[in-house]
Amino acid sequence: MTEFFISTPIYYVNDAPHLGHAYSMINADAFARWHRGLGDEVYFLTGTDEHGQKVADSAARNDMSVQAWTDTYAERFKAAWEALRIDYDDFIRTTEERHTKAVQKFLQAIYDRGYIYKGMYRGTYCVSCEAYYTANDAPDGNCPVHKRPLIEMEEENYFFRLSAFQEALIEWYDRDPDAVFPDFRRNEAYSFIKGGLEDISISRTSIDWGIPLPWDERHVCYVWFDALINYVTATGYAEDFERFSRLWRHSHHLIGKDIIRFHCVWWPAMLMAAGLEPPSKLLVHGWLLVKGEKMAKSGGNGVDPIELVGTYGTDAVRYYLLREHALGADGDFSLEALEHRYNVELANNIGNLLSRVTNVVARSLGGVAPAYTGRAIAAERIEPHVARAQDGWNGFATAQALEEVQAMVRLANAVLEERAPWKAADPAEAAEPLGDALEILRLVAVLVAPVLTEASAKILAAIGIDPASVKGSYTEALGVGQYAGGASISKAAPLFPRLEATGA
Repeated sequence: MTEFFISTPIYYVNDAPHLGHAYSMINADAFARWHRGLGDEVYFLTGTDEHGQKVADSAARNDMSVQAWTDTYAERFKAAWEALRIDYDDFIRTTEERHTKAVQKFLQAIYDRGYIYKGMYRGTYCVSCEAYYTANDAPDGNCPVHKRPLIEMEEENYFFRLSAFQEALIEWYDRDPDAVFPDFRRNEAYSFIKGGLEDISISRTSIDWGIPLPWDERHVCYVWFDALINYVTATGYAEDFERFSRLWRHSHHLIGKDIIRFHCVWWPAMLMAAGLEPPSKLLVHGWLLVKGEKMAKSGGNGVDPIELVGTYGTDAVRYYLLREHALGADGDFSLEALEHRYNVELANNIGNLLSRVTNVVARSLGGVAPAYTGRAIAAERIEPHVARAQDGWNGFATAQALEEVQAMVRLANAVLEERAPWKAADPAEAAEPLGDALEILRLVAVLVAPVLTEASAKILAAIGIDPASVKGSYTEALGVGQYAGGASISKAAPLFPRLEATGA
């Protein structure tokens, strides 16, 4: 058994979750489900980032204490993830005592090793990003993400000697070219490092909503430094170092492209400074765009994932987001595209295949499922699709994996159209294409299980297979030719009733 630790960003509690957050979560959840299906020991971490100026400002604007505000919004994120069937193992909040202990231990380790010093910070800052920007980052004086003017700041800070790790980071990237996925995101981080690194401020004295530095409690830890440490908090850095060491060797951070600098430059350097190894893998996804602009509540174009689920169902929303957008690239969101994927690929392709096969078996074969023979759809025609789908899942290419699933479904539907078993006078003649199509349905159900969490189980149950029987054994279950037949089958209810187009 192999460990597989996957984490998402932890989300600011200054506003409600939107579909951009959900995109991160659904990707991570699907990868976690795939690895559980392989029998791996999975640890899936998410949570909320609850310190920093903009959280305190949001609470003040709403006449709430900061703790009450964070409590409320942490629950809103949990409710959203429940609606999307996000099966995480741990939900960390940066206001928890376990995190305070880990942050202070981590900071002290870096301080003791000589990589933190006191100085005066003068420069520009974006409260929404909780990030400092140099003149090179923002030549027009506006935040490159939020397009709003940066504020001038001057205060006594402690600084992290990021510049001391430039060569070590370059050596790490050269030694492990697969550390950041996909390649073009790796190249962004690598170019940033090669361009020269400056030391970074890691504390604030102008606010008190944060974790005090262990050697100087007048300062609270800068929110990004604090937030990054959540990954080692949750894995046991301060409380169970053996567990931490075991999980850390298999760590996968899933992040958005806007936080590459923090995760692919700062974070590995911080770990090195504390005497720890960098994460084993950083998976960088692109943005969900609405009319070419990043989706964000602050931009007025955030999409509520709960409303989408209410209209289209959880499976359909999960499927669209993973099918439409390759991990790493930006992608436009539209209801029209969602409805197209729903009607064509879920309703017409997968749903129709299940309906027509179970209907004909029930009507023409007395409801007894025929076995796979390979005489209508030879194993050699199916196996390449199954192999490429598995490669897609193992390589974090969900869109590729789901395209191979669709290719299998199209193959089965084409063979059924050609052989027309519903017209066959001889039950044996009908059984061959139906048994082979049932095998494809079995394989499809396994390969879509990380995405279509409800529909996958319905497909298996409809063709006489206990969904629990494939859990933890995907590798064995994806061998072609296993459908033995003999199950009692009745016509399946529609998996995805067709929609009337309403998108724009």
